[in-house]
Amino acid sequence: MYQELLNPINSFLKCSTPDLWIDEAKKKKNLSIILRDHLLCELKASQSAVFLLKRYVLTNEGKEQITQLVEPYEHFAYKSIGSLETLKGKSNISKSIKPKDGCAYGQDMIDKMVLLIREELHHFYQVLEIIEEQGLEYRPITASRYAKGMIKHIRTFEPAALIDKLIIGAFIEARSCERFAKLAPFLEEPIQKFYISLLRSEARHYQDYLELAEQIADEDISERIEHFANVEAELITSDDSEFRFHSGTPNLSQI
Repeated sequence: MYQELLNPINSFLKCSTPDLWIDEAKKKKNLSIILRDHLLCELKASQSAVFLLKRYVLTNEGKEQITQLVEPYEHFAYKSIGSLETLKGKSNISKSIKPKDGCAYGQDMIDKMVLLIREELHHFYQVLEIIEEQGLEYRPITASRYAKGMIKHIRTFEPAALIDKLIIGAFIEARSCERFAKLAPFLEEPIQKFYISLLRSEARHYQDYLELAEQIADEDISERIEHFANVEAELITSDDSEFRFHSGTPNLSQI
């Protein structure tokens, strides 16, 4: 049913999720880790998009708007302030956000990233609902090595740094989509249906990041894509001493 959507994702990624990761992820004892880390991954995805907007395209007024949008979720995730009830309906922006003068790609980035932020924050809320429905307790969890392992390869000059950040965003979204699809069949029906429902938005997020990178570069970026594809594949297939939503092959002797 979703193979047509997943084909470009699987072609973009250099490897599929290792079976050993799936074996760990489908264990009931690891459901809390998967869901809590997934919740934080949704927040971090929105924070990354917020950073890009604030760093490259927004006016001061826009920066304030976008900061206020994410703050309630950050307060819940990191300070235990708030609840499902207080977060309900918080992923909306009351008025449009405009780019600063002279930024040729500004409005396109705003349009794509604001939609992404709103969707990721809504997914955060949905994951929190599932955590509570499963009778689990939300507690913060340390991040995996995954994102940091790619970020350290970002070039230090512009616009190359921005292009690399956008390519990394594409890989993170593509891997999330691939992993949701591969894990879903092994989960109980409510979570399975939820993960399948995420595939379309994650696939679009990957495409949006890639389109922005190509637009801003205005030149062939296939070498950088290939570079990050190799870095990402190494992070996914190599032994990992931590088990997280984006972790690599579980090293069972250390987990």
